This record gives sequence, structure tokens and C-alpha cells, in this order.
Amino acid sequence: MIQTLSVSQQIIDLEDKYGAHNYHPLSVVLSKGEGVHVWDVDGKRYFDFLSAYSAVNQGHCHPRIINALVRQAQTLSLTSRAFYNDKLGICEEFMAKLFGFDKVLMMNSGAEANETALKLARKWGYMKKGIPTNEAVIVAVQRNFHGRTLAIVSASTDPDSTKGFGPFMPGYQVIPYDDVVALEEALKNKNVCAFWVEPIQGEAGVFVPQDGYLKKARELCTKYNVLLMLDEIQTGLGRTGKLLAGDYEGIKGDVLILGKALSGGTMPVSAVLANDEVMLCIKPGEHGSTFGGNPIAAVVAVESLKVLIEEGLIENAFKLGEVFRERMNLLKQKSEHINLVRGKGLLNAVVINETKSGKTAWDLCVTLMQKGLLAKPTHGDKIRFAPPLVITEQQLDECCKIIESTVLEF
Repeated sequence: MIQTLSVSQQIIDLEDKYGAHNYHPLSVVLSKGEGVHVWDVDGKRYFDFLSAYSAVNQGHCHPRIINALVRQAQTLSLTSRAFYNDKLGICEEFMAKLFGFDKVLMMNSGAEANETALKLARKWGYMKKGIPTNEAVIVAVQRNFHGRTLAIVSASTDPDSTKGFGPFMPGYQVIPYDDVVALEEALKNKNVCAFWVEPIQGEAGVFVPQDGYLKKARELCTKYNVLLMLDEIQTGLGRTGKLLAGDYEGIKGDVLILGKALSGGTMPVSAVLANDEVMLCIKPGEHGSTFGGNPIAAVVAVESLKVLIEEGLIENAFKLGEVFRERMNLLKQKSEHINLVRGKGLLNAVVINETKSGKTAWDLCVTLMQKGLLAKPTHGDKIRFAPPLVITEQQLDECCKIIESTVLEF
């Protein structure tokens, strides 16, 4: 009897043969998404608890965002920045006023936005702070994740990001995260132009700093005339239960870096925001992007932000995040396999202890997948749980029951 491969396996094999092997996905092939759910090619429904690394905060295929995208795509998609278009200025004004900055620079990917911030910081350092040419220093932190370009990973402490990719770009000093003493010592160097930090370290495993860390970082950057660059690509736009994670301490960066949910997961859209003193250091011809600020991106970004605000998704993330962590901490008391629960809003991580039989966080995620919930480990023993912010309390209860039963059976 001849056995034929399933449709899922055929697709997996096709990607394995013709695609680069730079990811290690779970063995599920998705073909449809709506709200908090995705479906595989066989029609099985799953809860999405990764949200495309927080790009789908508004839920899969949110009708308002999709309609905005389709309408604009049928009218004008791309002009390049060689010309003005009738949507970009509207988007820039909306974002500038919403986040409280003078200027917005639109890009595509989060990595591009971080690269833009790095260039802005160096240019400001030379033009405004008077740092000698080619001597600018940017202070970063251990365990950071800002993207995977060579300039970005030059400041990384993750061997997966750096091994085999040197030589690296100079001009960084890397200090411990959540350490204000180390930060002040670093900022005493007059050649430091910026402190570059995630308010919560998402990719590293949802490391939340001590209360007051960001506020003190703001004070120190002001004291030493250094730009505070907040990478809110994963932590911003409602994910942590505030519009920005920095809002928990009432602080504002000099440079704000956004991406992911800025498009509701429909296309690559990112942005860097700053006031004139910083943003106008870059002149025509010194930075740009063919697709950055295209009319579709501009329309989609505005609608994505309006959905977050008008549909109460930020408040929902705060409320249900409290519920989720309470449930997971109760589970921790019942199971030796849970070591730690941490997070804010609906950005959470559960640290898993390996079982005596050698089962790991990856094995737990495979079992969760089989039970209809998709999550993924990061850095071995940490599982990030980050559903779309449109999730209801009833749906969250159902998902917690799946997680609880899986851990207790583990």
C-alpha cells in the first residue's frame, strides 16, 4: 500500500527544500486567521498565543485594518519619497500628536527603524553634543534584541546572533540590564550619544525591570545630555496594558522606535519618532527607504492605532494580563515544572523546568499545539504567551485550562 504525504507535510517539505533554514517552526501549516484564532490547512482551529511576536495585537485580519488596506491598494500603493503622496502627512500628524513628538520618520521593518535610530543618535551626537568625528558611543544592554542586521547584532550578547558574522561595528558599550549604577558609570563618558533599551526585554524571555529603572534612566540621560532611545517594537501599542510600556513610569524617550502592531500584522510598517532637535539632524539624501511611508502603510498605520484606542484593546490587555498571571501563578503552586511567571499586560513568559524524563519547553509547546494552542519557546526554557489583545475573558479562560491541563500532565 502506497502512503501519500499529508498536505501539511508536503508544504513543510517544500519550504525545507527551497527555503533558507533560518527558522525552526512548529510543525503546523497555517492558512487562515481571524481574531485570536488561526486555522491550519486541514481546517483545525488554534488559539494564537504568539501574535506574530506581537505584530497582531489587533487580532488576525481585523476588518477595519483590512478594509483600509484594500481601499488604498486599489487607489495608490507606492510613489517612493521622490514625490509627495496624499496620505503620509496625515499619518505623520496623527502619530506625532498621539505620541507627543515633533516629527515621524516612517520605515518598514523593526530592524530598519532601529538602524534609523542608531544613525539619528550618532548624527545628533556629532552635530549637537559636539562628539569628535567617528568617536560616538551608544550604550546598549545585555540580552537585548533589536533586530538582526550587522549594525544591530554588533551590540548583541546572544551567541546565536553573533557567531560567525563578525567583524562587528564598533561604537557600542554593553552594560547589564536593569542596573542604574552601571548605566550612570557608562554615561559619564562624554562621547556617549544614546542609551538604547527595551522597556521590557521581550525576545530574551520577557524580563521586566525593577520599578523605577526607566525613570532613573530618563533622569540620567537628561543629566549627562544623552538621548534615551526606547525600542517599543514588541512592548508598545497596547501589548503591556499601556499604549507604551514606558507609560508605566510616566517617562518619555528622546527617540521612540515602533513597528510590528503598527500595521496590525498586515504589512511591514515601522516608525521612529523624535523632536526637531534630533530628527532634523538628518538631511535629504542621508537616509531613506523606497517603501518607507508609502500610502498603504500610512493609511494602515493610522487605522491600526485607532483600532487599539477606540476598541479598548489597551485596557483589555491590562485587565486580562492580571488574570493570566494569577492563573499561571496558581498553576506554579501545583506543578514543579513551572519555575517562574513574569510579564505585564498580555506580554508574559512562563519559565519551564525540564522534567526528569528530559521533556523541555519545546515538548510542552508541541503538546499545546496538539491541544489547539500555539506558543513558542525562546532561549530554551521560556515560553512566551502573548495572544492578540482582542481576546475575551471567556477565551482566555479556555486557553488557561489548556495550558493548565498540559502542564499538569507533563
